[in-house]
Amino acid sequence: MISLGCAKNLVDAEVMMGSLLKQGFEITNENAEADALIVNTCSFIDAAQEESVDTILESTEFRENTNTGQAVIVSGCLSQRYRKELPKLMPEVDAFMGIDQVEQVGDIVRKAVDNRESRLGQAEEKPNNDETKRAVAELVADDEGEQPATPGEPLVDIHSRPDYIPKFETPRFRLTPNHFAYVKIAEGCNHPCSFCIIPRMRGSHRSRTQSDIVQEARQLVADGVKELNLISQDSTYYGLDLRPDHRANIASPERFTAAANELSADASTLASLLRELNSIEGEFWIRILYTHPAHWTEEIITAIAECEKVVKYVDMPLQHIHDAMLERMRRETSGQYIRDLIGRIREGVPGIAIRTTFIVGFPGETEEYFEALLDFMREVRFERLGVFTYSKEDGTKAGAMECQLTD
Repeated sequence: MISLGCAKNLVDAEVMMGSLLKQGFEITNENAEADALIVNTCSFIDAAQEESVDTILESTEFRENTNTGQAVIVSGCLSQRYRKELPKLMPEVDAFMGIDQVEQVGDIVRKAVDNRESRLGQAEEKPNNDETKRAVAELVADDEGEQPATPGEPLVDIHSRPDYIPKFETPRFRLTPNHFAYVKIAEGCNHPCSFCIIPRMRGSHRSRTQSDIVQEARQLVADGVKELNLISQDSTYYGLDLRPDHRANIASPERFTAAANELSADASTLASLLRELNSIEGEFWIRILYTHPAHWTEEIITAIAECEKVVKYVDMPLQHIHDAMLERMRRETSGQYIRDLIGRIREGVPGIAIRTTFIVGFPGETEEYFEALLDFMREVRFERLGVFTYSKEDGTKAGAMECQLTD
């Protein structure tokens, strides 16, 4: 298996590997020996998409020179996003699977290997990789409908709206070093960010139950893990969707706070999850990744401060500080709200390290807005900071905006 992209995608790869091992498959480190190769792709931005396409084409080309009977299977976000188009553009791939199918990977591998054997008996035209790359680059995401599989064509097993979420009993083969592990506490996202395609690829926010997460954490600590990294698309949103009357449109701080205040005392939230994880016996620490500024509560800040096993570190992408940019990005926050939140976090958790990221070159950004962002960076002096150039993505509101900036 080749897994690309983020830690959340890596967990999917671990689940697929665990499922394959449980079903009796043997894993090999030698590509040329494998009966099947899975490329677990990323499609978050153009650069990730290009890397995924290059890796797929390199894998099929390597197969032609070493093991023509090998089935190449494409999984992950690229496969999910372009589930109708890719089978037509990449007929050399033997199967495409979606995010919902990670636990069914064994059946898909078997079918793909059988499909490969039948396809070998047919004349295959050698693909033109340059033409394929150009065609994929011109794709426009379309989330309606399915691609039927016909004899001689790639198998396709992809649901249009994913609802999968990992569980403790799900088999998993960890691909991280022994001392740390990722714990996916939720899947999907409810945010309306104008630049992001993730909700269309991974579906709406779906939290795991708190008891299920704690059970997994206990097992990981028993296995010798010293660092539990909590991940999701928005870790601060954890638990809100578990309410019986949950509505997806509570992205703003005001709506989120109101919804959080209505929760019962025993409701699952990030704060309650941190406290229960902190009570697990053993020497280890807990790190929180992928928080959203709109969904911080005083309870979360207090829990971080009071739980000795929770690392005093926050990963909180802010993307910009100017109100005009935040509005165009549909971030559901304002510059003043962000400043106040940072002050509350630093006051509530003395010495905390804040890591953030910003996007520059977003449609409509002016020199004035850019200078405001620079001034903010100098003012706040983040402990860790990443800056990314805006990537225009088909299927997003930002991609259709006027005032696209050029190099």
